[in-house]
Amino acid sequence: MNILVTGGAGYVGTLLTEELLKNGHTVYVLDNFMYGYESLLHFVDHQNLHVIQKDIRNLEKKDLAGYDIIFHLAAISGAPACDENPFSAQAINTGATKRIVDHIKDSSQLLIYASTTSFYGKDNKDCDEDSPIRVLSAYGKTKYEAEQAVMTRRDSVALRFATLFGNSPRMRNDLMVNDFLYRAINEKTIVIFESFSRRTFMHIRDAVRAYLFTLNNRDRMIGEIYNVGDETLNLTKLDVAEKIKQYVDCEIILSKLSASDKRNFNVSFTKIKRLGFSTRHNIDDGIKEMMKLFSYYRRYCPYKVI
Repeated sequence: MNILVTGGAGYVGTLLTEELLKNGHTVYVLDNFMYGYESLLHFVDHQNLHVIQKDIRNLEKKDLAGYDIIFHLAAISGAPACDENPFSAQAINTGATKRIVDHIKDSSQLLIYASTTSFYGKDNKDCDEDSPIRVLSAYGKTKYEAEQAVMTRRDSVALRFATLFGNSPRMRNDLMVNDFLYRAINEKTIVIFESFSRRTFMHIRDAVRAYLFTLNNRDRMIGEIYNVGDETLNLTKLDVAEKIKQYVDCEIILSKLSASDKRNFNVSFTKIKRLGFSTRHNIDDGIKEMMKLFSYYRRYCPYKVI
């Protein structure tokens, strides 16, 4: 199949592109390369890889023609980056996504959208796909508005991913597990605000597997929204820090200051599990693999002003 991956040089997109190529697909990576192109270098000579340097804000209808599947990953990811770039976040996360939907509204192309669990906000119950949306950040707002646009098409699937962790050729340190571990190794300290707050986490390789699972089960999943992750990784911030401390000699400092990020929720993943998807990696796997990287990796550049 001919597959387009927007954000294909990003944290997840790079690994997804590589796996799609291994599975025999012809892959077109569309990226503005704001973080560079180095993440693609180890497979850039693959005969079935095509690279398109373009900003998704400038896509025209012709740019989306001819693909069987579109994986839409390109976005300003995470609350801090969206707070730093509010206008770009709105234009990219929401505006560009709505434009993509409009361009393919009359086609039967399958659009698989990278959504998020972040907009569940605060909830005392396990959040499923029908739970109330409680947007607490610009990131959540822009991603939810984009998801709503995506799901106006029948030929779409939205995957609400847990917060990811793990190694990638285009590494991100601003994700919570990655950030805590990086600081534990390089600063010997993890400072936690609102340590009781709960999040749900997922290994990046499992996220890639979820995309492939959706591709292979598209006839069963089309037109639906799915939470993607595992209940065993519904953890508090303190849970994450204490797990890291089992591997790294560091101090955990519980700050009494309030955090700007007020999210606090657990997530249910029953819907996608009933279809046969399950995760394979736990937080220990991610910590052990990143420890090796962070022993020499000294770069901390989570986002840029766009």
